[in-house]
Amino acid sequence: MTVKVLIVDDHPVVRDGLRGVIDGEPDMQVVGEAGDGAEALARVADAADGGVDVVLMDLRMPRMGGVEAIKELRRTAPSVRVLVLTTFDTDRDVLPAIEAGATGYLLKDTPRAELLRAVRAAHRGEAVLSPAVAGRLMGQVRGPEPEVLSARELEVLALVAAGSTNRETAQKLFISEATVKTHLLHIYAKLGVRDRASAVAVGYQRGLLVPDGR
Repeated sequence: MTVKVLIVDDHPVVRDGLRGVIDGEPDMQVVGEAGDGAEALARVADAADGGVDVVLMDLRMPRMGGVEAIKELRRTAPSVRVLVLTTFDTDRDVLPAIEAGATGYLLKDTPRAELLRAVRAAHRGEAVLSPAVAGRLMGQVRGPEPEVLSARELEVLALVAAGSTNRETAQKLFISEATVKTHLLHIYAKLGVRDRASAVAVGYQRGLLVPDGR
């Protein structure tokens, strides 16, 4: 079976290079090119009888960008797979494209062999992500790791939870009151809070504090 590919990029030299790579494969054929998302939609619509299997889609293009085009393709031609091929790997590019319905996301520095494998995989409906993009998505899923409080910061937090004032905390730990305030600022920043009460609440929530303990 021949995989029919539509190349969408606003740079003619990029389209020419991709055409050369894809048309050199016995099981692939470039059936058209487009310079922006709107033109891509028109090309797919003209070939609505199954003339396009995979769209190689750039993201930032004039008139209509890739994300908008992907959304429309998912609505009008759900059987067509979209494989993003771009130079951008920031969250503001990756996440909207995946959420819009892209089957895969590659960067333009992807080696030729990997690009060809990705086109075939996308045609089979398999998700294809460059390592950099996969790492970004995993980071979004996991969320940032909470910062760890130092031993001294934990001592300060425990005393605050027990009701000690800054002065009392300083006396108990044999440090200055100014140092206590500095520790508190660090604690607030690490826990993502703005005041003592919130710091104590988050401390219990994360298991940094235990009831009736210091």
